[in-house]
Amino acid sequence: MKRFARAAALLGMACALVAGTVQSQAASGSDFPGKPIRMIVTFPPGGSADAVVRMLVPKLNDKLGQPVVVDNRPGAGGNVGLTAVAKAPGDGYTLGVGAAGALSANSSLYPNMPFDPLKDFKPVGMLAAIPFVIVGHPSVPAKTLQGLIALAKAQPGKLSIGHGGNGTAMHLSAALFGQMADVKLVEVPYRGSGPAALDVLAGQIPLAVVDLPSALQQIKAGKLIAYAVTSPARLPMLPDVPTVAEAGLPGYDSTGWFGVVAPADTPASIVERLNAEIVDALRDEQVKVAMRNLGVEPAPGTPKDFDNYIRTETKKWAKVINTAGIKLD
Repeated sequence: MKRFARAAALLGMACALVAGTVQSQAASGSDFPGKPIRMIVTFPPGGSADAVVRMLVPKLNDKLGQPVVVDNRPGAGGNVGLTAVAKAPGDGYTLGVGAAGALSANSSLYPNMPFDPLKDFKPVGMLAAIPFVIVGHPSVPAKTLQGLIALAKAQPGKLSIGHGGNGTAMHLSAALFGQMADVKLVEVPYRGSGPAALDVLAGQIPLAVVDLPSALQQIKAGKLIAYAVTSPARLPMLPDVPTVAEAGLPGYDSTGWFGVVAPADTPASIVERLNAEIVDALRDEQVKVAMRNLGVEPAPGTPKDFDNYIRTETKKWAKVINTAGIKLD
């Protein structure tokens, strides 16, 4: 009996040691990843964000040694997909790709959010920044941003400006422009940047805030006026087009962006591993060229950088949204 008791005790100690080792490995992420990783993309297939993620997937597959599976779940401005991420286990095997809307603006736009962007996620890293451009039909008398502001002030509530949809970064860019320029514009929502650009091209509306791919060729062909880009710096594709800040509204900065988040209880070591591989992929020269051809700028950085940026953007857009009185159901 004593031998049996001693053997049982030794077996118990061995099991406890193994369990402790497994728990330690799980906490440290030393054996991560051991199975495929699901990347929930909060956009439909074919868009720029989806395209960027799919560019990175082969690089991540090689680096991580496990397949990264893209799972497109659009809807409710990104809330549908990120809700699934918030509810997933924090083991690194479910990640989300969210944009400025879902991660910073939606908490001010929607009265009942299914998650708290600042509490329910652990930022992994930003992927890309998306600059926008304010365009106009050639028939608009104003040819510069200062001239456009003067025209809008002379005709309050008469000029309409299209954007990519209610609650989108383009919508908020238009609202911020109106507030900072102290002009009243009629905002017209479209189902995406492309339709808004096409209606300006056709003369259906005089102005729009659109993404670069939707308007670049028409701008270069002289079929659209490019008043200014919304980013803090000029764009290599449009070096002669000033920023909004340069053109008359100092301090203006409205850039779309998207990045990767994990459930809030994901171990820091796993987040760091994922971030390192994502940053490495974003710095690949072929990836950078391909992303810039899409009109998006690679934005590698640390998890802390991304966390700080989300918090700054949340405060900024809350002020814009509240001032404009924008609300979504």
